[in-house]
Amino acid sequence: MSFNHAQQVEVLNQNLFELAGKVNVSFEFFPPNSPAMETTLWKSVQRLKGLSPKFVSVTYGAGNSTRERTHRIISKIQNETDLVAVPHLTCIGATREELISIAKDYWKSGIRHIVALRGDLPEEEINPQAPEMYASDLVELLKSVADFEISVAAYPEVHPEAPNPQFDLVNLKRKIDAGASRAISQFFFNTETYLRYRDRCLSSGIEVEIVPGILPVTNFKQLLKFSAMTNVTVPSWMHSLYEGLDNDPVTRNLIAANVAIEQVKVLAKEGVRDFHFYTLNRSDLTYAICHSLGVREQV
Repeated sequence: MSFNHAQQVEVLNQNLFELAGKVNVSFEFFPPNSPAMETTLWKSVQRLKGLSPKFVSVTYGAGNSTRERTHRIISKIQNETDLVAVPHLTCIGATREELISIAKDYWKSGIRHIVALRGDLPEEEINPQAPEMYASDLVELLKSVADFEISVAAYPEVHPEAPNPQFDLVNLKRKIDAGASRAISQFFFNTETYLRYRDRCLSSGIEVEIVPGILPVTNFKQLLKFSAMTNVTVPSWMHSLYEGLDNDPVTRNLIAANVAIEQVKVLAKEGVRDFHFYTLNRSDLTYAICHSLGVREQV
């Protein structure tokens, strides 16, 4: 089925009518590893800040490999914009003293919200002085330093290292009981997967908000590699949508936007109001998606 321009405009206007004022967004960035990527990142921050996100987060590399870059980007966002800057913090390979020092520094600099994660295992040997810690331990440590608002990770399709779904839910509840106030989900593509997971969380006594993580897919081959590592299902209909588009980035972007918009629309009808976008440090596609959902700059 094809749509002419008037029909496309009508669909976008319907999205706006249904969702305007009902959707809140947050954005995730990662520390750039080159001057060119840093320029791209700051252009993205400047473009997206007008959408008034609830917060913007900056990731942390495996084994604290991007610690200094993360701190620097967070400090710049905190000092040069009105955005709520939220650093990711991982505990694997770090001593308690290091983590306490980082938390105190963040609190002194005005940071009040942290995404607390165990972190991925680094390729090199872990610091032998670092204790074995999990995200729940990190949440407890942060709360002992100051009254941080803390987000943690949730896995609708189960964490790759979890032996079963129930173990994963128990682990999430442990993080919430330690003081986390929300969970941000791994990306997913079947909305029913998220909704069933949300129901299981409620049944397990997890009553905090589970914010859906939305990943607009522009590089399907890269997605397949990443999804294999993260235990995320890529449904057959996505394979069909992206088939034959390896050399057609314009069409891939249109499909990526359509899939993300449809995810948000369906979840919003189920009462979800907050959405976390994995931007991959690029603003144009995320901005277009948010615009079509009624999330717009205030003039």
